[in-house]
Amino acid sequence: MSLVAAPNADVAGGSVFGQTMGLVAATLGFLTLGAYLGRHLGGGVSILCCVIGFFCLVGLNYVRGAGGAAAALMFATGLFLGLGLAGGLDAFASAGPDAVWQSAAATALFVSMPAGNVIYAGLGLVIFGGYTVLDFNRLRQSGGGDAPSIAAGIFLDVLNVFTFFLQLFGRGRD
Repeated sequence: MSLVAAPNADVAGGSVFGQTMGLVAATLGFLTLGAYLGRHLGGGVSILCCVIGFFCLVGLNYVRGAGGAAAALMFATGLFLGLGLAGGLDAFASAGPDAVWQSAAATALFVSMPAGNVIYAGLGLVIFGGYTVLDFNRLRQSGGGDAPSIAAGIFLDVLNVFTFFLQLFGRGRD
């Protein structure tokens, strides 16, 4: 099964959904790889990696419908954002590894959130939860040719939800 949607993919059969979610999962894998590889990078290099990841994301708008190129940009986005976020994730993991695991689990909806929510993080979760619903509606209505673009939106939603959960679970661990 290809991770890149064909122009006439069957939405009812779930192939666009499967391809999109496959792209999201693969991109999260690249994010994880980047976070592992970049855990000892300096601040300047981390910022540069985030900027490169942002430009890869912007580049997705210019390669719509070009399956392989779009998927490559998705994976590069995940890798560079992972490299950029690595230092912060490493700091959270050093202070309290359970915060990272709880955040990842809560992002995947396996763990309930503890009491004492921060308003900012709670608001962020609501906003990006809403974006996730909108992106899944885009996926449902898609004709199949835009899987990488929709996957990029869902990937960013998941990444933002994870970072807001990280703020909640990592509170008070300075």
